[in-house]
Amino acid sequence: MQLKVDAQELTQKDKKHLWHAMYRYNEKVAPMVASHGEGAWFYDLDGNKYLDGVSGLWCLNLGHGRKEIAQAAYEQMMSLSYFPLTMSHVPAIELSAKISELLQGSYTTFFSNSGSEANETAFKIARQYHMQNGNPGKYKFISRYRAYHGSTMGALSATAQANRRVKYDPLVPGFIHVMPPYSYRSPFGEGEKGDLMAAEMLDQVINWEGPETVAGVIMEPFISGGGVIIPSKKYLQRVAEICKKYDVLLIIDEVVSGFGRTGKMFGFMHSEGVQPDIVTMAKGLTSGYLPLGATAVSSKIYEKFKENGTHNHLRHISTYGGHPASCAVALKNIEIIEKENIVARVEQLSHSILSDLYELEMLNKVGEVRGVGFLFGIELVEDKQSKQPVSDEFMTKIIADCKEKGLIIGRNGDTVPGFNNVIIIAPPLTSTEEDLKFVVRTVKEVLNKHCA
Repeated sequence: MQLKVDAQELTQKDKKHLWHAMYRYNEKVAPMVASHGEGAWFYDLDGNKYLDGVSGLWCLNLGHGRKEIAQAAYEQMMSLSYFPLTMSHVPAIELSAKISELLQGSYTTFFSNSGSEANETAFKIARQYHMQNGNPGKYKFISRYRAYHGSTMGALSATAQANRRVKYDPLVPGFIHVMPPYSYRSPFGEGEKGDLMAAEMLDQVINWEGPETVAGVIMEPFISGGGVIIPSKKYLQRVAEICKKYDVLLIIDEVVSGFGRTGKMFGFMHSEGVQPDIVTMAKGLTSGYLPLGATAVSSKIYEKFKENGTHNHLRHISTYGGHPASCAVALKNIEIIEKENIVARVEQLSHSILSDLYELEMLNKVGEVRGVGFLFGIELVEDKQSKQPVSDEFMTKIIADCKEKGLIIGRNGDTVPGFNNVIIIAPPLTSTEEDLKFVVRTVKEVLNKHCA
């Protein structure tokens, strides 16, 4: 429903009172103010229509206007407005059981409000687990350069994007970063061989740090915000083997890739035989309709929190984590995903429509196109030989031209110095075939103009 507002008055209030995420203040530039949305599209206050090619912040998986989701929230709020998970309520019970079913294993879930909080919870659980399992020296966590795991202090410590950490250091001690499986820029060579060498570097770092000091490895199945870096399937299999060998917990961050984004229910399911110790999720869990984060813990770990002792329980709490309305929304969201075969649809349309984006690799300034499901990255370079990243100004022009044509796309901005050169495309999973063709057509038009 479109709101009737005074656009100029709203803009003035915005500039005076609202602090925007990732925003560089510019008195002359007014932020885009959304009015209403329908499906994969939204409208600004001037009536301009845009396809949201990044699903808000990777979360609007089912698009705008799903009445059944709004109805689920309304009915739950009218029935039980709020109840803390120091006790229990029906939507949280049903959702935790459903998550365990979807993960195809025995998991117990702690609910929070966001992906950052889900990862913070995972770090606490991992450290306490090792201590109660007779390994009190295991406190370190290993993550990968280019990866993003959140903005709270522990999650930011795991985040290996230097630009995000500027002026916030020193962060939490005990976090170590290793090379990602970044085939396009790997010193080990491209393809599966280079990815597996990156995995062996992880093995080496665990040994250099001392396996008795390493609590966990956290990684996304596919590095998303850091540039859509997609390893071979055997990479995660090898990482899981290494973690098992050293009694290091494998924490898989499914905040972006979970709930169908990659053409599987969860991203780790692309690698056969991998069963994480801990899985963190948010975003697609509710398709952004309400805030909710989740940390799903395998039964092996949870058993250690059942033991008697004054401090053997998890002394972590979240006032709004697992809010009844959020859990009801998540259940309805998952019901729709299953009923409408969203996961299979994503896999099919990724191959039949979005795969046309690979044709852009023929352009001089397109170094590589990387994609899985409805998650694509296009790395732009000055030339294919040097692989020198294009400038920030060039990236800004590409994004502005797409916006002018009615398409909002993203980029890996504020990640690592000098390498914020990847266009990101991640439309809602319910985007129509015409929507997806519009995305491909628009990106091709703009890049053919600037990158030939």
